[in-house]
Amino acid sequence: MRTGDYLTDIMRSLGFLSRIPVHDVFFADEHRSMAESSRVFPLAGILIAIPSACVAAILVANDADPVLSAVIVLTIATLITGALHEDGLADTADGFGGGSSKERALEIMKDSRIGTYGAIALILSFLLRVAALAALMRDLSALGIAISLIAVACLSRGAMVWHWQALAPARPSGVAASAGQPGATERTRALGYGFGVAGVIAMNYYTPFPFILALAAPLAATYLFNRYCNRKIQGHTGDTIGATQQITEIVMLSALALIV
Repeated sequence: MRTGDYLTDIMRSLGFLSRIPVHDVFFADEHRSMAESSRVFPLAGILIAIPSACVAAILVANDADPVLSAVIVLTIATLITGALHEDGLADTADGFGGGSSKERALEIMKDSRIGTYGAIALILSFLLRVAALAALMRDLSALGIAISLIAVACLSRGAMVWHWQALAPARPSGVAASAGQPGATERTRALGYGFGVAGVIAMNYYTPFPFILALAAPLAATYLFNRYCNRKIQGHTGDTIGATQQITEIVMLSALALIV
């Protein structure tokens, strides 16, 4: 893959996964699907995480209150993504919690209104991430917390591609189906970038064996979520792809906070 192709795919992925403006020139090739570009989702995740990681480092360096700092960092991260993944988590929770059949679950997920299950999922997502971030910000150096946030963002975007590739579209005419589906090559590269980069850049801030377990935890969570989605709706949707990012981010942040 040429350097120019990597840059194009990273910028396309950045525009797809966040609110960061990306020039139209990167979307000029109408024959290249987002599914093909998904191989570099983890690398786009690094760019998405840099602003919140820098703020986290500054707050830790100045001994700011960890809980307040965690809320600020999470607010910045959510603004950058436009709550795209949180929306997927909420819709998935509503559909899976309230749908007794595949058809009913998909109908609920398509509804833009948030129900009880979705609200609970969002509350737990933010509470768990704030608590984990606060714990990490208490115990890590400024560089350590920044690197950890980048590693989590990178790995969680790789997990999205695995989920996307592993399951067939639950709706043949849905948004996820129209974007195509990653192949084994895209999945392998995304997971390689996600786990490889996360492992290399963050391993120096944690003891080896517990850190390996912290890397394995989101892998296990993705596998279990894939099976659950297959049972509930026999496939994936754009919402479940976003939910995968949230689930793996929560799991990895929590695992790191427990071992630090």
